[in-house]
Amino acid sequence: MNSSNAAQQEFQRTINYELTISGAGIHTGLPVNMTLKPADINTGIVFQRIDLPEKTVIKADVDNVVETNRSTSLEVNGARVTTIEHLMAALVGMQVDNVLIELDGEEVPILDGSSEPFVKALQKVGTQQQSAVKVYYEITHNITFVDEEKKVEMVALPYHEYRINTLIDFNSPVLGTQHADMRDISEFNDQIASSRTFCFFHELEALINHNLIKGGDINNAIVVVDRPVNDEQVARISKIFDKQEVKVSEEGILNNLELRYPNEPARHKLLDVVGDLALVGFNFKAHIIANRPGHASNVKFAKKIKEHIKKNRLKADVPKYDVNQPPLYDTAAIERTLPHRYPFLLVDKIMELTDKHVLAIKNVTYNESFFQGHFPGNAVMPGVLQVEALAQAGGFLAIPRDTEDQYDTYFLKIENCKFKQKVVPGDTLVLRMELISPMRRGICEMKGTIYVGDKLVTEAVLVAQIVKRTKE
Repeated sequence: MNSSNAAQQEFQRTINYELTISGAGIHTGLPVNMTLKPADINTGIVFQRIDLPEKTVIKADVDNVVETNRSTSLEVNGARVTTIEHLMAALVGMQVDNVLIELDGEEVPILDGSSEPFVKALQKVGTQQQSAVKVYYEITHNITFVDEEKKVEMVALPYHEYRINTLIDFNSPVLGTQHADMRDISEFNDQIASSRTFCFFHELEALINHNLIKGGDINNAIVVVDRPVNDEQVARISKIFDKQEVKVSEEGILNNLELRYPNEPARHKLLDVVGDLALVGFNFKAHIIANRPGHASNVKFAKKIKEHIKKNRLKADVPKYDVNQPPLYDTAAIERTLPHRYPFLLVDKIMELTDKHVLAIKNVTYNESFFQGHFPGNAVMPGVLQVEALAQAGGFLAIPRDTEDQYDTYFLKIENCKFKQKVVPGDTLVLRMELISPMRRGICEMKGTIYVGDKLVTEAVLVAQIVKRTKE
């Protein structure tokens, strides 16, 4: 598994300004007002039940899924939000990474039964680029999920984009076997989003008998009639939905709506896959093949993908250091930028340098002066010097080069500093510094990591000030 980096210059996005969507939930039938608000970087997609005293925040994450019966539901500390999949799919299609979704009820409005109303609302307010880089994880080997009882087969294959193929087969003479394909997420808004949810007539009767789909309407769901029905059954459905002249069309569809696509049910299943897999919580690229998917299988598959990414993402983030690659800056060149000198110059090579990140090398030998006292008989590189080495590497992002002026750097703040493994003689430190936000008035904020081999040994967020040295 590999992760993309800042070199691709793709950044996180949120919406330009808040928007409110109102409607009824398909199962509860209750009206709900839903307000989407811009959110800070790395917030992700979060729901908030503002109608509850605690105003509980519920992260859109597969670990918070509590029910997948006909829709996907999340719950945290007793606060629940349901039927989220169509909205989640729309957010993925619009490539929105960070948003706060406030609801004054439990269920997301069903609207027309597709993602299209959400997409259009998001298109109206627009999205904005944020300062943090968007990281994708690329699957490097197949991840599979099989449910033999339900005949479900799902696989994530290595691929450079986000592609999804779905197949549905309900053994229905009306639907037959259908396929749908989304070759890239850019196709979602125009080719997938408008596909409406569907159910079978015999399921519709069962749902009504169980006091469900109170907010259902034959205009927000495709009702497939693939078994014989009598006039009395149709009349009952007509009365429940307060519709006149409800009948079965020649295509076996119980309403007066025309299908938007011949394979609209298969496209809607693909839509559900997009929405449910958004709950993985990590951006990833893969070719998803989903045969006979449903919410339950989608969520189980999402958990499997998330587990795989969590297990491998640290390895994916390990910077690559090729000892045969000549450095961009050797020690002599480093001295022309940094003010540090022996015994406090703690960077030996600069291997990569962009406007957003720098990769540097520090070779640790037994001859380091600090090993005399830290510690006799147990040589360990002090953590503060590891942080200093990161700061010196970061100087190449912050200090102007190709100038006769000289600059000094001063720490203002060190946050979230963690030392995960000791550094000893013989270790080669691979130092990576990444800008968290643009520099302003000489203030530089960076995230730093140090690796030895494929192990993360140190990480911290550093804030420093760059000051031009006064000429004598």
